[in-house]
Amino acid sequence: MEARTRFNVKAIANILGILLLMNAGFMLICLPVSIYFEEDWLPMLQSAAITAAVGFLLRFLTRKFPSKELKKRDGYIVVTSGWVVMSIFGALPFVLSNSIPDFTNAFFETVSGYTTTGASILNDIESVPKGILFWRSFTQWIGGMGIIVLAVAILPFLGIGGMQLFVAEAPGITPDKLQPRIQDTAKRLWFIYVGLTLAEAILLFVGGMGVFDAVNHALTTMATGGFSTKNASAAHYDTPFIQYVLILFMFLAGTSFTLTYYALKRNFKKVFSNEEFIVYTLFTIAITIIVTATVMVVTDNGFEKSFRDSLFQVVSIITTTGFVSADYTAWAPFLSVLFFILLLVGGSAGSTAGGVKVIRHVVLFKNSFLELKRQLHPSAVLPVRISGKAIDQGVVSNVLAFIMIYILIFIVGVILLSTMSVDFDTAFGAVATSLGNVGPGIGDVGPLNNFYNIPAPGKWLLSFLMLLGRLELFTVLLLLTPHFWRKN
Repeated sequence: MEARTRFNVKAIANILGILLLMNAGFMLICLPVSIYFEEDWLPMLQSAAITAAVGFLLRFLTRKFPSKELKKRDGYIVVTSGWVVMSIFGALPFVLSNSIPDFTNAFFETVSGYTTTGASILNDIESVPKGILFWRSFTQWIGGMGIIVLAVAILPFLGIGGMQLFVAEAPGITPDKLQPRIQDTAKRLWFIYVGLTLAEAILLFVGGMGVFDAVNHALTTMATGGFSTKNASAAHYDTPFIQYVLILFMFLAGTSFTLTYYALKRNFKKVFSNEEFIVYTLFTIAITIIVTATVMVVTDNGFEKSFRDSLFQVVSIITTTGFVSADYTAWAPFLSVLFFILLLVGGSAGSTAGGVKVIRHVVLFKNSFLELKRQLHPSAVLPVRISGKAIDQGVVSNVLAFIMIYILIFIVGVILLSTMSVDFDTAFGAVATSLGNVGPGIGDVGPLNNFYNIPAPGKWLLSFLMLLGRLELFTVLLLLTPHFWRKN
């Protein structure tokens, strides 16, 4: 039999064309913002035109591609290459407007947006044109639920199946499907996502934010991205109402959207019987109590201020949002270490949060304790149970492999960044926050600083780590293995 590739190249190129056309459409949505604030709107229009032209060209050249369902391998290629291509063209508004004229910095900022990391190179955010700031926030909102999940809801109308894309977008432990048809699932996820974004924007406006700032912060909160329109981030709005609204929606964004769906359907039993949600909630409460008590001892702040700052920073980092209401690295060395550990936690599976995810930590600890019991009772069958249900040993193995690879990539990343004249603390913080898609870290990339001074090669490395973290390692790493590219 004649060897042939396992990939539907034309189908992949066609879908990339669709994604670019969608990206151009998103840019056009930002165009009225520039016009309203009487800014130079030509760079945004040029960016949309270039992006749309390439998208149309890909669609035209592959218009007769086979309409069969994508293979699983095709899905992995589409997801990874889709994020890269979207980031390349998404950087155009920054470059053409001269807001970030250097392409390395522009690409870093865009990848940080689409991966909802929130790491920035901008030293004076408030001097950037509002149309560009809106695009910056919008990239996070797009990436929050995943541009591929959005495509899953649209591609079926174009005669293209989407199951493989959904699998590649959320590998490992994934949320239950809300509906048997994948496009229906994606539509419901986006309905919840849009609804919560609108609700938050309204509450922030009521709390005293201007319309522009309220919309931008709502976009980046629900994406757990953390891009702000202010240099001081959320600390600029040092009012209880606004900060508690941000805390609430950061927490909701870090919760599985499947559970949010059940809550909206008033199926609260399903919510409060979910073990990951229970651990996520109790862990957040416990860490907040520890941090609040420490802050009250080391600062002159009263209880409410100490509690609010502590809860805000704990929720912001656990959910990988990255908003900043206070400099947590200045509180106490103990808390700096604690917050570094929180960089490695992550939110819930099925949320917009990045990181390792709470469910993987639960599986890891449960399996570790069961391993002790197995030493005493080698013949006993002791499966790992989540929410009272035994999970397959293959899932446990996947979790253990994920965490081991995560740690290995983290170590290699720190070593590589340290060779680029980056001090050890900064390398630790930069790699941890990039891989976990958090935003602020420790060292020179702490909450009061940014990534501007990271060398150019370091920014490309961190961009790759952000992509790895957003796609949960395996989706990208599979493409780097020779086995993936072998012919039949």
